[in-house]
Amino acid sequence: MQKVIRRTALARNQAQRKAVRAAKDAEREEFKDHLRQRFALNRIELDNIRAERQRRREDWLRGPLAPQRDAGFEGQSFGALSPQAMNPPPIPKHLRRKYINIAVGDRVCIMKGRDKGKINEVVRVDTSNETVNVRDLNMNDVHLPSWINSQYGNKGTVNAMALPIPIDDVRLVVALDDPATGQTRDVLVEHVHGGEPILEREHGTETPRHTRYISGENIEIPWPRREPPVLNDEEWDTLRMEVETPTWTPSLHYAPFPPSVLDELRNKFSKYRTRHDPEWVEAKKMEDYRKEYLQSRSLLTPKGELMAMIRAKKEERLNARRDANGNILMDDQTAGFIENFLKEKVANKA
Repeated sequence: MQKVIRRTALARNQAQRKAVRAAKDAEREEFKDHLRQRFALNRIELDNIRAERQRRREDWLRGPLAPQRDAGFEGQSFGALSPQAMNPPPIPKHLRRKYINIAVGDRVCIMKGRDKGKINEVVRVDTSNETVNVRDLNMNDVHLPSWINSQYGNKGTVNAMALPIPIDDVRLVVALDDPATGQTRDVLVEHVHGGEPILEREHGTETPRHTRYISGENIEIPWPRREPPVLNDEEWDTLRMEVETPTWTPSLHYAPFPPSVLDELRNKFSKYRTRHDPEWVEAKKMEDYRKEYLQSRSLLTPKGELMAMIRAKKEERLNARRDANGNILMDDQTAGFIENFLKEKVANKA
């Protein structure tokens, strides 16, 4: 039975090590994919800037002879960005922030770009790529496909849209009371951190559950108030009475599902199980008995008897060198060597 338990423990540890290695490999591949997507997006931005500089220089050199770029097949989308600029690549989950301290309805100030210093309200927060959309700021012309324009009822092919801004490029604007004058004024918060207490929110609200503070001041920043969505009961909705009526009573006399389901979820003869059926344990015991029987049969051969005699004599010699407590005694040669070494060491110090 001890062999069965040991085999199970070794198999479980091996499976855990394989799971850890697989998780690390998955995180590494996810990070490489994120870098590839980020480099591709940066490449598109740099190519657009370089092409625009070349066109501007060409227009300056040619003057009246410069080509009319807003005409022809590409004239409708000239100067507009591709839809890819609206969707930055997602950040791997193991590299994301623990707390996102900006919510829809907050007032933020943009710190970079052409709209630097402007303040407006946040209309969208994307936690997957840690970006925010600010109302009427960071607007750019985006060329959308015709099927998207027809779906949303847009007549033109180019639409002015607010592009996402990284969270690191914006700062919260909080209204605080001045202790000297007692007046309320807007303060630009440089650093914000989140933490406890973790609160429960109403169902349907997107307000984060954690609490945010001004770093260094320990001043709590309240979350913007949002009205919960109004839900209307329809004919196809399930009645609340039917949902809350208990239909199963837990008991220790029987499992919550048939044993056949357990056998389908986990193989009853798998070596990764920590608890085995009696049939499996009996089979393993028979295997151990068979091995012991084969080992005893090997002693009947001349070679087996010779090896057993050699092992017995070796063990007898080893036991003869032990004292009453089971410690191995040193022979006279080893004791003399240690004594001479210590004498030489004392003589050298003197």
